[in-house]
Amino acid sequence: MSLEYSPGPPNLQALALFVAVVDEGSLGAGARRLGLHQPNASRLIARLEAEAAAPLLDRHPRGSRPTPAGLVYAAHARELLAAADHFTEWLRTSRDEDAPELRVGASMTIAEHLVPVWLTELRRRIPDTHVHLEVENSTHVIDDVREGRLRVGFVETPHVPRDVHARVVGDDELILVIAAHHPWAERTEPVGLDELAATALVVREGGSGTREALEAVVGDSPLAPPAMVLGSNAAVRIAVASGAGPAVLSALAVRAQLDSGELLRVPIAGDGVRRSFTAVWRGPRRLTGAAGDLVEVAQRSGEAQV
Repeated sequence: MSLEYSPGPPNLQALALFVAVVDEGSLGAGARRLGLHQPNASRLIARLEAEAAAPLLDRHPRGSRPTPAGLVYAAHARELLAAADHFTEWLRTSRDEDAPELRVGASMTIAEHLVPVWLTELRRRIPDTHVHLEVENSTHVIDDVREGRLRVGFVETPHVPRDVHARVVGDDELILVIAAHHPWAERTEPVGLDELAATALVVREGGSGTREALEAVVGDSPLAPPAMVLGSNAAVRIAVASGAGPAVLSALAVRAQLDSGELLRVPIAGDGVRRSFTAVWRGPRRLTGAAGDLVEVAQRSGEAQV
């Protein structure tokens, strides 16, 4: 006597992995996107194929492609994952209706120079909103958004992962600054990117959006060992003013020091160095409630500054 196979409830993690593999083109890249070890990812895919009673992926040396059955499977998986996201958002919203605060994260430059203005406008719109702000570097903000500890985050890094929703809310200029007595104070030509990369700079810690933006600007040129690695813009400013070395910081972070003459700006060759400020969140693509209003306020503020 044979028993007819009846599949159980779908494994949402396995479905998310399969969609990631289809999007990324390989099992390894899909596993990295979800933070899974490849052996575990292989087992999840094998289980999906067993439940589907059909091969879902064509493996080849340079990656994995969905089979015709896999393409149909991926389309249905996306629908189910979207429904799960909407359910999660509904649950969070219903739970947060009586919550006393909106949990927001922001990396250093954004938190110091932009968030206070945004929150003032948000309070005008929604007077009863209470915001708890976590100030962390960009990497930690993204991690906390992924884990659900933050409803929305604002980051400066150019490396925004694909497993979070993202919206650019502003633009920022990074500039090279030195102490008034630094030898570069007398130079007339801009500093080239190769020279910048070869210079011992005062830098922010790894995971900082400012640090990652600097590394992206110099491209393939490896950065020289830093003169100092410090955990805040204020510490970097003090070190530069004390003669520790040049630094690349947001123009927002050094405006007062440039106006006072404590620091000097040295031009960087080319078209300048710019980066984006980005809002990140999980769940449905459309961000609702006070968090959605905050992102709108941030975006409108950024547009007004252009």
